[in-house]
Amino acid sequence: MTSLSLDFSDDIRPLAARLRPVTLSDYVGQQHLIGPGTPLYQAIMAGKVFSLILWGPPGTGKTTLAELIADHADAKLQKLSAVTSGVKDIRQAITDAQQRQQQYQQRTLLFVDEVHRFNKAQQDAFLPYIEDGTIIFIGATTENPAFALNNAILSRARVCVLKALTDDDLRLVLQRALTDQKLGLGVMQLSIEPDAEQLLLQLANGDARKLLNILEQAAELCLADPASASGANITALLIKQIVPKQLPGFDNQGDMFYDLISAFHKSVRGSNPDAALYWYCRILAGGGDPLYVARRLLAIASEDIGNADPRALTLALNAWDTFSRVGPAEGERAIAQAAVYLALAPKSNAVYTAFNQMRKLAEELPDYPVPLHLRNAPSKLQKQLGHGEGYRYAHNEPGAYAAGECYLPPELADKQLYQPSERGMEKQLAEKLRYLRQLDAQSQQQRRKE
Repeated sequence: MTSLSLDFSDDIRPLAARLRPVTLSDYVGQQHLIGPGTPLYQAIMAGKVFSLILWGPPGTGKTTLAELIADHADAKLQKLSAVTSGVKDIRQAITDAQQRQQQYQQRTLLFVDEVHRFNKAQQDAFLPYIEDGTIIFIGATTENPAFALNNAILSRARVCVLKALTDDDLRLVLQRALTDQKLGLGVMQLSIEPDAEQLLLQLANGDARKLLNILEQAAELCLADPASASGANITALLIKQIVPKQLPGFDNQGDMFYDLISAFHKSVRGSNPDAALYWYCRILAGGGDPLYVARRLLAIASEDIGNADPRALTLALNAWDTFSRVGPAEGERAIAQAAVYLALAPKSNAVYTAFNQMRKLAEELPDYPVPLHLRNAPSKLQKQLGHGEGYRYAHNEPGAYAAGECYLPPELADKQLYQPSERGMEKQLAEKLRYLRQLDAQSQQQRRKE
């Protein structure tokens, strides 16, 4: 058996860099953006380029697309990374673009990777040069531009959403990597077992760069094995040796973090304990803060459960307290217990809805004066002015309820915003509220007769 030999001395770049598409026909995925006939495809092919924000997960082709756009526009591509660049680098890039424009009449496409990491002042530095045509600006971000970028930048650029690559997209990338004789691994005549391919696609999780990096490591292990021969097989076991444990997709405080929290909240609201536990465990597996979930449970207890089960608020608070007292091992389980309880608790947003409606009224309507009978009267003067006059002390009334008494400004006397649901304990509150309102109606009828 002859050992594998592969000489990449002419091109020592990583496999992912070597296989970066150089034409639109080689570009994989994002057909909703650059498929034939789409506006962006037609603009690129015509060389009519405009400023863009490319928003999408890692490994979906943001940098490659910028390079292809620059090539079709016959523009000089200049790259900046917001991770390593500052205002000085921005100024130098602008100066270079101005000189290129003046001396060679060539446009500059300025590509800024991780653009969301630039602060407001750094983002603002681009604005005049986007407007006067000094640069064609393309920013790449994995964060939601609506939150991460200035409105001034967003108003001058079109936002393009790139999607994670599908398994079919990734298979095309994999096939090219295994067969390309010049830039890929074709000379090694590698094959990959079906279960290894499926595992590789799963680990890549829509990221072509991650797929190629893992594949390259697998090829290197085949190359290093003295027993290997031309035509070596990549197995699932080999892939597992490279990536012994799949790291969950997670970006603390980034878009994915908030998507996971959103999925957790909606699962609890939707009364699905298994889904609530799954999203909670995804957050934990990614290194998320369990207490963030505990805080969200407190919000759920008042927003989505309310008085349908008042114990939910107490249990959520106790879970937080348990974590603080005993630490993560038992504390994470206490939070899981609360999540399951809240998921199965009866749901009502009656308090949440009534509170928001009344708050809006308080902000929008005039500042109605407190009715005299409800005002405080600690002094003789205030009593002489009528403060507290006619107030009915509820404990002196039948059933400790002053039927017909109005506690709102007269202008709002008919407002009944809190409408309890017929679920859980709130059903009892609804029955009592109907009874009290019936007493009010009877009292008003009696007053009219008098």
